[in-house]
Amino acid sequence: MKCAVGAGPRAPSTALAAPHPPPNTRVGTPGPSGRAPRLGRSRPNRSTENASSMLDLKLTNARIRTVDDERPLATALGIVAGRVLGLDEDVADLPARTTVDCGGAVIVPGFGDAHNHMAWFGQSLSELELETVSTLDGLHDAVARAASALPEGAWIVGSGYDDALLGAHPDRHGLDRAGGGRPVWLKHRSGHMCTVSSAVLRQVGADTASVADPDGGVIVRDGAGVPTGLLQERAQEMVTALVMPYPVAELADALARASRVYASEGLTHVVEAGIGRGLIGRTPVEAAAYQLARDRGALLTRVELMVAADNMHPLDGHADDGAGAGIDLGLRTGFGDDRLRLGPMKIWLDGSLIGHTAAVSEPLCGHGHGVYQNSPEEMRALVVAAHRAGWRVAAHAIGDDAVDVALEAFTEAQRAFPRPDVRHRVEHAGVVRPDQLPRIAEAGLVPVPQPRFLYALGDGMAAAVGPDRVPWLYRHRSFLDHGLRVPGSSDRPVAPGAPLLGMESMVERATSSGAVLAADERVSAQQALRAYTIDAAWASHDEHRRGSLTPGKLADLVVLDRDPVDTAGEGIGTIRVLATLVGGECVYGAENLDGLA
Repeated sequence: MKCAVGAGPRAPSTALAAPHPPPNTRVGTPGPSGRAPRLGRSRPNRSTENASSMLDLKLTNARIRTVDDERPLATALGIVAGRVLGLDEDVADLPARTTVDCGGAVIVPGFGDAHNHMAWFGQSLSELELETVSTLDGLHDAVARAASALPEGAWIVGSGYDDALLGAHPDRHGLDRAGGGRPVWLKHRSGHMCTVSSAVLRQVGADTASVADPDGGVIVRDGAGVPTGLLQERAQEMVTALVMPYPVAELADALARASRVYASEGLTHVVEAGIGRGLIGRTPVEAAAYQLARDRGALLTRVELMVAADNMHPLDGHADDGAGAGIDLGLRTGFGDDRLRLGPMKIWLDGSLIGHTAAVSEPLCGHGHGVYQNSPEEMRALVVAAHRAGWRVAAHAIGDDAVDVALEAFTEAQRAFPRPDVRHRVEHAGVVRPDQLPRIAEAGLVPVPQPRFLYALGDGMAAAVGPDRVPWLYRHRSFLDHGLRVPGSSDRPVAPGAPLLGMESMVERATSSGAVLAADERVSAQQALRAYTIDAAWASHDEHRRGSLTPGKLADLVVLDRDPVDTAGEGIGTIRVLATLVGGECVYGAENLDGLA
């Protein structure tokens, strides 16, 4: 086994290789109490037995939550060639190249994030950080400091501002003063809007009252009809057109930054929710950035790539193939391997709750019915075309009206072109009426809500929908009660992406102000753990390979200082990740497992 932090492990081959025999190992990083479970010195096996009969790694004296109903708990686990060989008595008498005494530490399957934006997050790590700024004056001060360090005319790019914290959106005039007339582009934490300075508005030809809103977008205006600098939904593409496409090498660097963070949080598999062209895409050749990061050994997690529907185009295959639309070469969901592969086709229906652009059947408080990215008819046609071409489809639908459109589209697609056990997805499913729950279950769909939204954005979402609709927000228990499986996800960087924080929100459903949103939607800690492990794997049609520590599955696991199912009154989010292993190789925890370099 090879372990490193920073550069990460060696670039994995297409087939998972057996880890190299490591030297001695120990763990001793202090936990919140100042004491940490210690993994004792490993015992290198010096037997002259045939090496092929040996385990690569044996972990003993651990509390192992397998998330396997047939064998939920164990104390020892053996790994060979990147997979779990067995547990407890299955491996007790087997020699191992390295045996690690875990000293009572807790081991769980590697965490999955079913919906995140890895490239976006990685890029934000090198931009002006605005998530913690709580006043407009503070935001202007941050922009001014950044401007003082840049040459004349250089762009100032910031990310993560929240108008709910600031009390209002910044406007072009404040950014003009703070930035000294430079182009300033500040991205809202939702990803569904941004605010720019006058210099940017001039470059995109949107600085006067005469400019028209683009299809699927809104240019926010003052009382005189003059743009304020706030651009919502597809209006943002006027700005992104000035800077995109980003170079593949730059994106690969961003992915490396993100990947190191993910590994430190126990993530072993993530789904990138939209690459290529479109609202979130960075370049039409974005998959190449993931390949480059992988080739460099910098992609520390398994990655599944959603392809934005904007990349679909007519194909000239044989009529019998049923692939009249898709991406080049007819590639579709499932192409790739255990490390990097294509996932669903991503289709955006509506906007966001905190941006008041989610498509709802009744108006949001003080606002309208929301915004569709394109007409519902066009969206339904896209869903059917992608389904027919063999894709799983992930439909971004936050408002209940958008959920209706998704239900109609998926039902039409399956009726016209039946496919068994497809597991199409409703991304976010932020506002779901009671009457929609059985329809989602009947259609066999996968709802993908983001539990940490409740803490990070919950107060603003509750204000947007009003008290009567708060019970419909980002459900979980109701989905389970209707027989659905709910994967854990974050939508990072919209909300913090650490899986343990997400689990905490599933259990508590508390907002940052301390309010509890729809307490009846709480789930147990065990169900929260399942959401980020086996249910996240199931949502990707991958439960046969990962998601539980079951013999034959990939040896993706996380070593924790406490048990997330039994937190003894302490929040799940305070648990420390001590080490993360992907395919039996350590991708995080060199300071804890410092014999595995």
